[in-house]
Amino acid sequence: MKFLDLAKVYIRSGGGGAGCASFRREKFIEFGGPDGGDGGNGGSVYAEAVEGLNTLIDFRYQQHFFAKSGQPGMGNQKTGKSGDDIVLRVPVGTEIIDEDEETVIADLTEVGQRVLLAQGGNGGWGNLRFKTSTNRAPARANPGQEGVERTIWLRLKLIADAGLVGLPNAGKSTFLAAVSNARPKIADYPFTTLIPNLGVVGVDGKEFVMADIPGLIEGASEGRGLGTQFLAHVERCKVLLHLVDGTSSTITKDYRTIVTELEAYDEELGDKPRILAMNKVDAMDAKQVSDRRRALEKASGGPVHVISGVSGKGIQDVLRAIYGIIQEQEPEEESGPWQP
Repeated sequence: MKFLDLAKVYIRSGGGGAGCASFRREKFIEFGGPDGGDGGNGGSVYAEAVEGLNTLIDFRYQQHFFAKSGQPGMGNQKTGKSGDDIVLRVPVGTEIIDEDEETVIADLTEVGQRVLLAQGGNGGWGNLRFKTSTNRAPARANPGQEGVERTIWLRLKLIADAGLVGLPNAGKSTFLAAVSNARPKIADYPFTTLIPNLGVVGVDGKEFVMADIPGLIEGASEGRGLGTQFLAHVERCKVLLHLVDGTSSTITKDYRTIVTELEAYDEELGDKPRILAMNKVDAMDAKQVSDRRRALEKASGGPVHVISGVSGKGIQDVLRAIYGIIQEQEPEEESGPWQP
């Protein structure tokens, strides 16, 4: 299945049916009077977050969603049939954005959340509605209200507790494969990861979801590489794990590059809690590990974890640190006895 996290969709709600101008004409009924029914309401267009979806690929093959209009009213006080509603089923974490690509209409972050995108038109009144004591035989009936037509964007932001960031080939996919059942593509060249990957990570009997996004490069916030396209998927994360390739000769520059791009993309993203880890220490000697760790600690002003996704060194300590931050940001459950 292909991964698609942005889709343009055209929607239109149904128009209301016209009211009917009719009069009752039956044998032996001298004064029948008006009996025109109302038109049916047009169908509306909704969006709903559902389980079991993790991509917007369905909207690549169908971009137009038009609800049916209501049927016109009929004589004998018969109301026209209303048009059926249309529901766009989207993955949890989908943002619905207006045509200007800036205004957020809704953010569906929970299963079952539903939002009205286009209201169906009301059906017109039949002439029976206009009967009064002074106007016993009205000949007028209202037309139905027109439907709403609009263009929207669907943008998916994966919901994960922790996000992996780093330069290409920093070992993010190897780390995710080592700590979860996810099986991302792993190879010895940059940009092996082309789409985000999710994995459920377990530590000390607890679980959380981790997202691995394609590697960032210098200028990613301006559209270079794949960074801008997928950085949105770590916006919802509670904590970021910043992996740095310990075998790189420019390790402090690599660290500053990622931090600069995160801050340039979104100020809130730059302020998220981050855990820094030096990866691939299984390919280094003790002196290299000590020197480069010290250099990273000086550049970042904080602690640096020493890990290896291949050998498993230091991984449990990093996972415990990640889970600790996730727990801190979760809302506290109300304690005390239940009261009606």
